This record gives sequence, C-alpha cells and structure tokens, in this order.
Amino acid sequence: MSRTTQLPTGPATARRGMPTRRPRPGPGRATAGGAAFWRSLHAEWIKIRTMRSTLFVILGTLACTIGLAALNGSSAGGEVAGMSPADRASFDPLATSMRGYLLAQIALGLLGGLVITSEYGARTIVPTLTSVPHRARVLASKALVLVGVALPAGIVVSLAGFLVGQATLSGAGAPSLALTDGVALRGIIGGGLYLALAGLFGLALGTVIRSTTATVTTLFGVMLIVQAFAPALPGGIGDWVSKYWPPIAGGQIITSVQDPGLLEPWAGLGVMAGCVAVLLAAAFIVFRKRDA
Repeated sequence: MSRTTQLPTGPATARRGMPTRRPRPGPGRATAGGAAFWRSLHAEWIKIRTMRSTLFVILGTLACTIGLAALNGSSAGGEVAGMSPADRASFDPLATSMRGYLLAQIALGLLGGLVITSEYGARTIVPTLTSVPHRARVLASKALVLVGVALPAGIVVSLAGFLVGQATLSGAGAPSLALTDGVALRGIIGGGLYLALAGLFGLALGTVIRSTTATVTTLFGVMLIVQAFAPALPGGIGDWVSKYWPPIAGGQIITSVQDPGLLEPWAGLGVMAGCVAVLLAAAFIVFRKRDA
C-alpha cells in the first residue's frame, strides 16, 4: 500500500526554505495607512493648538501689523503733499499700508520653526517618532497643520494692515485704494500666501537646524539683513539679489506700483515658493536619515 505523506504547512515550511504566499496589499491596508495619516494630522493639530506661543505669535503679529500700518499711513500722508508729481505718481499705497509684513514674516517663520524645534528642545520628538515611525508622515502632518494655521492668520493680518493703512492714508489726504480694487485683493491674498510660505520656510530651517535660537537668527539674516543690505552690494551682485533673493522677490506680491527692474508680483511669489519647496525637500531627507 502506498502511503501519502502530507507536507507540513505554516511557519515551519518557511524555515525549511519552501516558498510561502505573502498577503497582497488590499484596500483595507490602504485605508489603514490613510487612517494613520489622519491620526498623525490630528495629533499635530493638538500640539500646535495647545502651544502657548501659537496664540501669542498670531496676536502679536496682528498688533504690530496694525500699528505699523497706522504709523506708515500717517507719516506717508504728510510726505505726499510735498512730493513732486513724478514721486507722487510712483507712490505705492498698498506697500505703504502692508509694510508690517517685514515683521510678520519673522513671526510666522518663528512659529513654523517652533513646530519642530520645541519638540527637539523638550525631547518629545522621541515619543512622537516612536508612535509614528513613518518620519515623512510626521513632517508632512506638521507642514499641513502649519499651513492650516499660518494661511488664515496671514490673510487676516494682511487684511487688517490694508484696511487700517488705507483708512489712515485716506484721512491724511494721500492716494489710497479700495478693497474692491484688483491689486488690493491680490495683495491681501498674496500676502497671506507669502506669510504661509514664511512659516514653511521656518519649519524647514528648524528641521535642519533643530535649534530655536539658531532658527530665529537665520530667519533674521535671510529675511531682513540681506534685504536691508542688498542695495549696498556692488554692481551686478546687488541687482541680482534685489531681483531674485526669495524674500525680496516674494515681497513684490504686496506692491501696487511695478518696479521695472524687479520681478512681477506672482513671478516673485513663485520664486519664493520654489525656494521653500527645495528647502522642504532637503528637510524631509535630513529628517528621515538623521537620528532623533
């Protein structure tokens, strides 16, 4: 009689080198990955919402923007009366009322940096990466939540600066804009986009640098110091920096009088967005490869 031998199945088969059938990823696995991302997103939202610095940064930025808009509007209104016709024609009421973006970009950049550097400082980054080992998911969640906070805040800040500045200019007898003007809407929406990009810029810097102090110092250097000294740079270097340096190029979005030597508003904002995209890509690479 022939005896049929039944081969064993299960883990022992795999140990003996026999092939095993691996489960194929199906819709349930994709759904689980999506649910994990939403949980990570929700966790990052709780973190940024409960950080005391978030509210302080937004309210402080709003107060500084309104104050600078009122001061610039009143001082410019007194100067316009003594301007020559050529200078009066080149007067930019939009940029005058929204000059507070110079400080707002630092504040929103600082908020973006704190999203990541505060975790490194308190060493809470270790449990974060333990609960969510997929590092790209963690950083992507931080970036999305940051945009969800910085973009509305940037639009509100830009709108407040515009309304206060234009009211002050109009009261001083200087040229002013109405909210229905095309350049006004472009400046408000574009200003919000610029400030959201500044926040992402701070997040990218904070991810690479890991230090809050060093991130703030770098933000001041990149966004303010270079911009202040660009006209003093020699020859073609100064012209190139004044035209293509990302914060300067992006700042053209809040101008209503076009300088022929500089980029157009949306093109300049595109340069800023491209720079932030490159820095974020570098931040993702560093975040994935470096130890916590």
